[in-house]
Amino acid sequence: MTEQVAHKQKLVGRLRRVVLKVGSSILSHEGGLEHGRLPGLVAEITALHERGLEVMLVSSGAVAAGIARLGWKARPKSVPHRQAAAAVGQIDLMALYEEHFGRAGVRVAQILLTHDDLGNRKRYLNAHHTIETLFTARVLPIANENDTVVTDELTTFGDNDNLSSLIAGLVEADLLVLLSDVDGLYTKNPNVHADAELVPVVDMTRRSSTDFGMDGSGPLGTGGMASKFAAARKACAAGIATVIAHGLRAGVLARVIDASVAEGTLFLPLGDRMARRKHWIAYTLKPAGTLTLDQGAVDAIVAGGRSLLPSGLRTVEGKFDSGACVRCADPSGCEFARGIVNYSATELERIKGHKSSEIEAVLGYKLTDEIIHRDDLVLLGS
Repeated sequence: MTEQVAHKQKLVGRLRRVVLKVGSSILSHEGGLEHGRLPGLVAEITALHERGLEVMLVSSGAVAAGIARLGWKARPKSVPHRQAAAAVGQIDLMALYEEHFGRAGVRVAQILLTHDDLGNRKRYLNAHHTIETLFTARVLPIANENDTVVTDELTTFGDNDNLSSLIAGLVEADLLVLLSDVDGLYTKNPNVHADAELVPVVDMTRRSSTDFGMDGSGPLGTGGMASKFAAARKACAAGIATVIAHGLRAGVLARVIDASVAEGTLFLPLGDRMARRKHWIAYTLKPAGTLTLDQGAVDAIVAGGRSLLPSGLRTVEGKFDSGACVRCADPSGCEFARGIVNYSATELERIKGHKSSEIEAVLGYKLTDEIIHRDDLVLLGS
C-alpha cells in the first residue's frame, strides 16, 4: 500500500464537500475556450454530485471565452482589455456550464467574488450562508473572480488558485482539488530536469515552501506551481486536504476520490482545524500595517497563548484604524502572527511600551487593555 493510498483511505470515508478549481490550461487553447473539454469535465463533476457529494466549482476561462467572442487574435496585454474580455466571456462560460449540466439534470448557480468580498466579515458571512442554501437545494455553485472590477487575478499567476483556497475555507470543505496541466508537485521542474520525480504526499506539518524552492530560491519558485503550493498551504491551515492533479486526463476526479489508487500530489492538512474566523484573519484579510514586538511579547503570544499588550509593542508601520488586520513581527522583522487591532496606528504610536494601566492616562480614554485580543490573533503556520 502506497503512502498516499493509506492517507486517502482515512480521508475519503468522511468526504462530504469538495471545492474543485479548474484552471485556464484545462479550458482554453491558443487564447480561446476549448469547447470540446467541457462535456467530459461536466460528466466527471456530475458523477461526484450523483454520489451525494457537495461540489463547488471554481472555474477560470472567462477571459479566453471573451477573446473568442470579441474576435481578438491574441490575449490582450492591458488590464482594461482583459477585464472587458472577462465581462463578455463570463456570459458564454456560464451558458456552456448551464447547457452541459442541464443535460445531466444538475442545476447550477453563478457566484462572482472578489478578495474584498471575502475580506469584509459581513459579506463573507453572507456568501457563506448563500452557498450553504444552494448546497441544501442540491444546486452546484460555480464561482469565479469578478475580473471586471479587480486587477490582482489578471496581473498575477494566481489563475483562481488563491480564490479557490479561500472558498474552501469559506464553505468548510473537506477537500480542495486543483486541476491543471501538470501531474502534481515534482522535486524539480519536469520540463527542465528529466530526473524530476512526482511527490505523492506532502505533510504540511513537516514541509515548507523552502523545501521545494517555492520561496523563489529554486526552479519551482515562480509561476503556476508556486501559486498552487500557496493555495494548498492556506487550505491545509484550515484543516482541508488538497490534491493537485492533471485535469486533462480522463477520469481524474474519480481517481482523486478513489481510496484505492494514488493520483497527483496529496497535501495533508495540519492536525487541528483552524476556526473559520481565525482562518479568515490569517489568509483572507489584507494586512494594513506591521507591529514589531519585543521578544517577551513574542514568547508570551507563542508559548503562553497570551494577548498582545502595549508594553510589548516596539514599532508601528502603516496607517490604519481600529479593526484593521496587521502583521505581527518578532525583533528580527520576521512575521509570525496576524491579528485585528483594537487601536489605530496613531493611538498605538502613543501607547507603545506603556502598561495597560497607563493607556487612559496617555490617550485620555481606554477602549481595552489589549492591542490585539487572543481571540483575534492567529499564529501563522500553526
